[in-house]
Amino acid sequence: MCGIAGWISYDRDLRIESEKGILAAMTRTMERRGPDAGGLWVDRHVGFGHRRLAIIDIEGGVQPMQGEEGERTVASLIFAGEIYNFVELHEQLIALGHTFKTRSDTEVILRGYLQ
Repeated sequence: MCGIAGWISYDRDLRIESEKGILAAMTRTMERRGPDAGGLWVDRHVGFGHRRLAIIDIEGGVQPMQGEEGERTVASLIFAGEIYNFVELHEQLIALGHTFKTRSDTEVILRGYLQ
């Protein structure tokens, strides 16, 4: 089981709030749900926290996961679950020209969204 946390605020810069450790503290409360790894991603008005119970692509499926175009992050994803047909979807996305950095179902969701 994984754990996800998120914070959206249009009236403050969450990068500054992140320096105070608020999102990290939110994410730490879920350590028992995801004992294998944890991660944070923060931008101006949004922050994501994730605790991971690693099942698929233990090394590569780190979250939050970003989709990038060049140097620019165009999407960030946190995910708790499993996509059972991710291998077939992965193959379809490769045929459409996508490249993958991992073998995780999370990246398949992210690339599918970007498609």
